[in-house]
Amino acid sequence: MKDIALVILRLIVGGLMSGHGAQKLFGWFGGGGLKGTVGMMENMRFQPPKFWAILAGVSEFGGGLLTALGALGPVGPLGVISSMEMATLKAHWGKPIWNTKGGAELPVTNMAAALAVALLGPGKYSVDNALGLRVPRRLVLIPGLILAAAGVAIGLLVSAQPQEQPQPQIEMEREEAVPVPASPSSTASPQADEMERPEMEAEQEPVSASESESELSRQSEANPS
Repeated sequence: MKDIALVILRLIVGGLMSGHGAQKLFGWFGGGGLKGTVGMMENMRFQPPKFWAILAGVSEFGGGLLTALGALGPVGPLGVISSMEMATLKAHWGKPIWNTKGGAELPVTNMAAALAVALLGPGKYSVDNALGLRVPRRLVLIPGLILAAAGVAIGLLVSAQPQEQPQPQIEMEREEAVPVPASPSSTASPQADEMERPEMEAEQEPVSASESESELSRQSEANPS
């Protein structure tokens, strides 16, 4: 019964965890893929974000797949533990434990299940047993846990470093063109011009009449007869 229980535990925890990693790496099952994971790492201030995105995806996908298959002893569960530890401390820390409150309920559950598999071994129905592999759990598990904790600590320190904020583009704003209102003469419509023409002609008519009268008087003086 123990071996059957281990198969159920490995398949559920490892299968779901590998699917979660596939979302991060390949965009499967509705995930954002590597591009979306890089963006998430940037938002959490991990530098360089692509490195941490690949590391998170490989830890979940590879660790979950090895756990589900029961291959390489505690190596798979260690990948699950490290990724869930990072998620707990970085994404869910300081919140209530429950998932509905954004807490670390699910990551902590996954860590506990992965640690149980690592301590008990993969069991009879596993790739390791089929191939006759005997990975020393103590020699791998204890240093692996220390390395996982060190990697998580480095990630937390890196993400806690202040990031350089982009300088506001003040000069560009100053150089923006200011719209200048057009002069009234340039904006006058053709209809207004047509309306002004008769008035101008009316003003000019008296001048023309007076000039003709003066011309006639000059002619009459020049020819008295």
